[in-house]
Amino acid sequence: MSKGTSATSNRTTRNRKETVPVVTVESFYNSHSGKLQMKLEGPRVGFHRKIREPTINRPGLALSGFYTYFAEKRVQVFGAAEHSYMKSLSEKVRVKRFRALCARKIPCVVVSRGFHMDPAVLRVAVEEEIAVFRTPMITMKFINAATIALEVDFSRTVTEFGSMVDVLGIGVLIRGASGIGKSETTLGLIERGYSLVSDDVTRITSLEGRELMATSPDLTRNHMEVRGIGIINVASIFGIGSIRIEKRLDLVVTLQEWDSVEEIDRLGIERQTYEILGLKVPHITIPVRPGRDIARLIEVAAMDQKLKGLGQNSAVDFSAKLLNLMEQKSR
Repeated sequence: MSKGTSATSNRTTRNRKETVPVVTVESFYNSHSGKLQMKLEGPRVGFHRKIREPTINRPGLALSGFYTYFAEKRVQVFGAAEHSYMKSLSEKVRVKRFRALCARKIPCVVVSRGFHMDPAVLRVAVEEEIAVFRTPMITMKFINAATIALEVDFSRTVTEFGSMVDVLGIGVLIRGASGIGKSETTLGLIERGYSLVSDDVTRITSLEGRELMATSPDLTRNHMEVRGIGIINVASIFGIGSIRIEKRLDLVVTLQEWDSVEEIDRLGIERQTYEILGLKVPHITIPVRPGRDIARLIEVAAMDQKLKGLGQNSAVDFSAKLLNLMEQKSR
């Protein structure tokens, strides 16, 4: 990587804004109630409580009075076993056991298989301000789906200043100094039939430390700022196919002024990477000057990255042919 590119990368890294996830019962319900088929059982209370661990707990042992190693930071799920056990108790004992559970400051309770919580127990939940939800899903299916949803909610997120486009299935983050032409380049790619993910500001989330997913802030989604024109609605102008809600990040492209690029690998053999949230993403630097079709160059770079994903590296193949030719001539 050239010195100019390194300096730009360092400045951008310092300007990154990493977000520490805070998941409340309200955000969990608003984001996933449809997929998890959750409905509120009783009054709307306890929505301010925080879910502090991205997984689910079944409180069977706790209801029997055993609280050693009780996972109080997790969403508590009442399945068929918990429901049957509570029904086997007298109302007085049932209320006492559930009140003891609520005293542990649990985030919320979800009753699976469509069961309704006993009215006396539900009154305790209201008094203790514990939200109770009901879902028709089988207990294990709910636990699996809710765990996946919470893992996404708890994923580390960072804000990158750059535009994100889906080019032939390759998610490309276009970054560079202010005014260098990121939005104009993005617009050129959209005109070629590719899809906008975000303009100027991109939110990137690490999924289980395996891959990076990029999306746009809610406020700017589907919109672009084009200097001299202003804010435009991309979906309205180019059609619904011109936008994507989210896309995996596969390639980072840095646009840099031609004169500030000190050294460029002409063959492209040296593999550059750009680190985001501990993951390294393939990275290239494209020098910018009047007359260069930057959108077209990024389109070709995305095609080349797609070929590399299939195991074909044009630069390495060319270098091998060149070395072979030189070896034959030296004989």
